[in-house]
Amino acid sequence: MSVRVERAQPAAGRAEGLALLLFTVVGWGLNWPALKLVLEHLPPFSMRTVTAAAGGTIVMAMAALRGERLAPPSGQWRRLTLAAFLNYTSWLGFVSVSLVWLPASTAVIITYTMPVWAMCLAWPVLGERPRASHLMGLALGIGGVAAVLDGGRAAIPPGGLPGVACALAASVLFALGSVITKRAPLSMPPFAAVGWQILIGVVPIAVLALLLERPDFGALALHDWLALAYTAFVGLVLSYLCWFRALKLLPASVATAGTLLVPLVGVFGSGLVLGEPIGPAQLLALALTISGVALVARS
Repeated sequence: MSVRVERAQPAAGRAEGLALLLFTVVGWGLNWPALKLVLEHLPPFSMRTVTAAAGGTIVMAMAALRGERLAPPSGQWRRLTLAAFLNYTSWLGFVSVSLVWLPASTAVIITYTMPVWAMCLAWPVLGERPRASHLMGLALGIGGVAAVLDGGRAAIPPGGLPGVACALAASVLFALGSVITKRAPLSMPPFAAVGWQILIGVVPIAVLALLLERPDFGALALHDWLALAYTAFVGLVLSYLCWFRALKLLPASVATAGTLLVPLVGVFGSGLVLGEPIGPAQLLALALTISGVALVARS
């Protein structure tokens, strides 16, 4: 079966895609210290159930206000469920559990090896052959990730290997979801598609929360509720809407390579919010990653 190779996007569409990608990067990056802050008082599955239920409800209300058809078209349920599992269930579950064992700065760096997996998957699935500039940009970006890890300020703590496994699982599955979404997008309006994915994707997380956890919401302070609100509306709803729109406007390799900036935002955000130290390794990683993303985006 032949695979259609995507043509270059017009300049206006590419500029819009890059702007949306930037918003996504900042929204997701700052979401990591917010998640870690809330996890000090709530277990992971309960926290994700609350934020996803709120986020899904918000985005479905937005879809209704926009006049979108809310019911999925006939024949879309299987594709919708697969997208929900790859883009939401795996990410919500594995990322949250990884933060139980790992500092936020470590978890975000390990998780955002996803451009490597997306680059590998985009070639056979989408026919997007990596150019030399793509490979050079990814090498610089991954070098930035390695610089943070090797710098000793985001070290894996003792007993943290389960967190590493969860972070890698989230990375691989989300990269697969991105490539599949690009290859076979949902035939649904954008807000309704995201809302359904959130609400379907959170169901297994909610079941695990009911079976395994006993959350105490009364222990949450005001800043915890604000962090929950940020996670639900910005980190989950707005950033995902921008991500899927950017994925339509940009080649998958460019879009996923742009997410290499997220760990840098997460590291510096964790330093500001959680007091995690920032040193020469983080500064070197920032320079390498920005260089790599700029090289890929210009190609």
